[in-house]
Formats: sequence, C-alpha cells, structure tokens
Amino acid sequence: MIMFLQRTLIFLASAAVGLIAAALLLPGFRIDWSRWWGFLLTIVIFAVIQSILSPWIASVARRNAPALLGGIGIFATLIALIVVAAIPGIGITIGAPVVLTWILAPVIVWLVTALATLLLPMLFVKKKVETRRKDS
Repeated sequence: MIMFLQRTLIFLASAAVGLIAAALLLPGFRIDWSRWWGFLLTIVIFAVIQSILSPWIASVARRNAPALLGGIGIFATLIALIVVAAIPGIGITIGAPVVLTWILAPVIVWLVTALATLLLPMLFVKKKVETRRKDS
C-alpha cells in the first residue's frame, strides 16, 4: 500500500513538473496561478486520464498498428491535455500560437513527465538511504 501511494505521489508530482515546464517553455501554454486549486485538480485529472489511456491505447495499437507503439505516451498526453484544456475555469489555457503549442505541448509534457518519473524516485531513495545511515 505504501509503494502504491509513493508511486501515485511521484506520478502526480511528475505530471505537475511536466505541465509547469510546458507553461515555462511555450508562450501559448498558460497556468492561472490565482486558481491554484484548479491547477491541483488539473494535475489529478491529467494523471488519471493519462494512466487510464496509456494501457488502453497500447493494447489497441498492439492489435491494430504495432508501428505506433512508440508514440503512445505522447498521444495519451495529447488527449489528456485536450480534456483538461476543455474544462472551463480549471486554470490551464492553451492558445496562440495554437498549432505550434498543440504540437509541442504534448511532447514537452510527456518528456519532462517521463524524466521526472525516473528521477524523483532516485531522490526519495537517496534521502531514505541518508536517513538510515544517520540512524545506524
């Protein structure tokens, strides 16, 4: 149960880092920080959609188009971004330059989320090891 909670928190944190990175790198990708609760809700909705869609899209692609298996993460990220951007008043807007932003946002969010998912556990493990060394 603890491992599940840790993985969930890491996935949520990596989704937040990915969305923030897109907001910092793309002029058309904006987070409304005055609605911090909306951003937290966006993170949860985005993470849930992505975690549900990725395995489903993978199974569909494996059966129908195996050549597309490499792009599943980016495609799931695109769909999750479409859903969270479509919810009014949630705190994420994706605008001009629209085409460029919609092309680059899923790639940036996916890449940063993937890297954060790999690196965040290493930080937690490092802290845990340091704590155990101090205790011994």
